Amino acid sequence: MKFSANLGFLYTDLPLPDAIRAAKADGFDALECHFPYDTPAQVMRDALHETGLRMLGLNTWPGDRAAGDFGLAALPDRRDEARKEIARVVNYAAAAGVGAVHVMAGRTVGDAAAESCFRDNLNHACDLAAAQGLTVLIEPINTRDVAGYHLCRTDHAERIIDDLARPELKIMFDCYHMQIMQGDLAKTVERLLPKIGHIQIAAVPDRGEPDSGEVDYRWLLGQIAEFGYEGHIGAEYRPRATTQGGLGWMKTLARA
Repeated sequence: MKFSANLGFLYTDLPLPDAIRAAKADGFDALECHFPYDTPAQVMRDALHETGLRMLGLNTWPGDRAAGDFGLAALPDRRDEARKEIARVVNYAAAAGVGAVHVMAGRTVGDAAAESCFRDNLNHACDLAAAQGLTVLIEPINTRDVAGYHLCRTDHAERIIDDLARPELKIMFDCYHMQIMQGDLAKTVERLLPKIGHIQIAAVPDRGEPDSGEVDYRWLLGQIAEFGYEGHIGAEYRPRATTQGGLGWMKTLARA
């Protein structure tokens, strides 16, 4: 198994270039992050070149988190703002050498207007991403942590992908979120594998290191490998103490 360090949660005490170097020193195979926009794209690119690591993906800016925003793409009254942020993430990813962009839907009441807006913005994101050779990711997120998140189940994500029929569009399958919302992770990954662009892990329910809790990741990752998944597994968890003090799980799960 190949693991990517999510720098939105790991090494957060370090500036981004130093976090990239630390992840390399600790044995990660790749990287992903949330909102790196305070770091110039060329600075990220230089650090990636220095370490030889790939940055797999970035998120669109979520909006005003203090006001409750958690994405913009499904909010009809903020379409222009959402498209501005989609352009920003695509341009940043292309300049920094990043492979994928995650378009965050946001909180809605789940009505038809929100769904139409989300699909229109995803089509727009795919147009921009295709020109740069990028993948667009959509991630179902659990409504325990993010109440009202527009996209919270894999069957919804699957319908969007089938209906839009855009080859750039894939699911980011976060095992933490989907254990909370659906369970039956192995069978779901097996069924959706052609539509999955990236997989992430964390313990459930505390979102700590993936070494305890409801999900036996040693077994699950072995199943995922047998299904033929060849991508990285994203370590998107909140360390219970320090990042480096909690990395013992890597050796155990690498053998999966």
